[in-house]
Amino acid sequence: MTEETFDWRPFLTRWSEEWAGAYADPSDLRTAGDGEAWQARWLGFEPAPEERIAAAEERLGRRLPPSYRAFLEVTDGWRETGGSVYRLAGTAQAHWHEDAFGLSEYFDEGELRGMWARALQLDVESDMTTVLLDPLAAGEDGEWAVYCHSSWAGSGPTRYDSFREFMFAMYRRFHGRHAGRPGPAFVNDTTRRLDAQVAAARLEALRGGYEPADAALTEAAGFGRPRALGMSDQLRRFQGKMYAARYGGLAHDPLYFREFAPLLAVDLLEMGRDPADWIHTMSDESDERRAAAAEIVRELKERTFRYTAPGPFGEAVGQAREQARWGRTDAAWRTLLAALPQWTPLGPDHLAPVGLLTDPLLGPLVTPERGRELLATPRGPEAAPEQGLATEGAEGSEGEDGLAWLAEPPPHNRRPESYRFVLVEGAAPAELPARLGGPGAVLGAPMTSWELDRSRFRSGVSSTYDDCAVVVVGHAGGSGWSFALDPFVASHDPARFVSPAVAASQAADPSNGAADPSDGVAPAAGGRAVVVWCAPEHGLFHLSVAERGVERYAFTVDGTGISRNGGPIPPGLDPDTLFGAPTAPADSAHGEPDRSGERRALTAIAAEFGVGLPRFAVTEGRLHTFTTRSWTRPPGPGETYAVLTLGGRPG
Repeated sequence: MTEETFDWRPFLTRWSEEWAGAYADPSDLRTAGDGEAWQARWLGFEPAPEERIAAAEERLGRRLPPSYRAFLEVTDGWRETGGSVYRLAGTAQAHWHEDAFGLSEYFDEGELRGMWARALQLDVESDMTTVLLDPLAAGEDGEWAVYCHSSWAGSGPTRYDSFREFMFAMYRRFHGRHAGRPGPAFVNDTTRRLDAQVAAARLEALRGGYEPADAALTEAAGFGRPRALGMSDQLRRFQGKMYAARYGGLAHDPLYFREFAPLLAVDLLEMGRDPADWIHTMSDESDERRAAAAEIVRELKERTFRYTAPGPFGEAVGQAREQARWGRTDAAWRTLLAALPQWTPLGPDHLAPVGLLTDPLLGPLVTPERGRELLATPRGPEAAPEQGLATEGAEGSEGEDGLAWLAEPPPHNRRPESYRFVLVEGAAPAELPARLGGPGAVLGAPMTSWELDRSRFRSGVSSTYDDCAVVVVGHAGGSGWSFALDPFVASHDPARFVSPAVAASQAADPSNGAADPSDGVAPAAGGRAVVVWCAPEHGLFHLSVAERGVERYAFTVDGTGISRNGGPIPPGLDPDTLFGAPTAPADSAHGEPDRSGERRALTAIAAEFGVGLPRFAVTEGRLHTFTTRSWTRPPGPGETYAVLTLGGRPG
């Protein structure tokens, strides 16, 4: 719409009528002048004739921008903007601001440079709020940008592309201020249209049409319509758009409290804010409700919170959580999506199972892409009767990610990262502490890779000969393979390295220790175990494979040569073919190491054993952890070592 097609008169007349209808008595108005406007049901003044506008332009030395000029042709000024500006200038009051308040000292960078001195000031009466038209911030249509700044806001000015855009924003703000204001019901043609739009958008969202629903709800929320903001925030949150969402007060509604209170607390935690501040706002709530909120915050901080839902969808949530905690994140997502049509909203303002986002195991699964996939799925009362619980193939192939992705360092880390892992055939992830862990090793609570990295720096006792790894565990695809991965190992000592493949390939003893061939006891029946240790920055790659307590073959590439141990190596894993002639690692100051051999080796291992590590689960999800036995032998006679004790309690 251009100024040639936009008609200011009906827009300003509607605004004036709605403003007058919001007050039952003129005594409620701010000034006596407002009372006159209330009687006339007109917030404006007489139109400015062309000669008056031309005289103002001659005084100012510039032709006014189209939308402000067209506005003056309808009314020479305006009494109420719905915000902190109580009167806007007409032809006589508009004047150059000339940085009257010295704001250029604080906001004078980028597009704001010089603006305060050159802009046209339009506010006449306000609450420490300035409205400026910048003649040098002009668009191709000749419009000048509007900058609105409130000194009490603590931030820079808000920009609008034109005067017309500014007035529409103020009109929305006027509606928002009156929507929840005590007094006579604020009902008019605009509110009735928007409320009908909200009702239609709700149904559209449940049918999977989240994009048009989002647009409709966002518009209505901008006008302060009840219910619109809470529903709009739900759709935006699933798309990864947080923007300090408040969910329209649903977190304080008893009907929705258990679903939305954790969501609000999670959002605050992710933004680095203390949810206790939110609990303080619940002064009008009962002691029981505040205690429940405090308990939710405690569980979220300790990662013990569990999202629950009624009916078949709730059962799927439990199944998906079990899949996710063992690394089957893709299967977990398929389980949730298959059951989504059976989800039941808690009430008319509930559009999607936002509680999923609060679960420590399931929340990381919901990326913005998956969130949009969820929103596009019909659910609840709008799902077709035949939809839901089609879980065939939900387990999927957990090895589909392969292993080669380990050779791709994360974007934020310029140097390649070392890693080591054990793949064990015929053992569930929960059995790995018994095969690889030290005495009394047990699975720890699931944690993200970031949390695991932080845990490495907790205080405690360590030594230069003891190399116990903290590993994450899960399913490795294939026929019953599991993995234990240490993604943060820093070094490798080939002279003292002891591959855990032999111990891992033996069935665990009930006393929580793998059989040791040196103790004269025949090993129990086990399966195969594969160990990989890679340090790209040192040009090192090690592979060892054991079966039923016996090492079958192994090789180590150390940048200067290839050493082999044990029996014949399968042709597909021949290091000469995979790595060619080993070369010394590149100097990190002059270039990154060549990782092509590493990628070929990882691809070959994945193909040889039909295994893979779930990339998303390792990098974005939460997995159980435990501490392994040392990967290096104890010091021999005459070998020295150091013990390091850090202050505080061991963590």
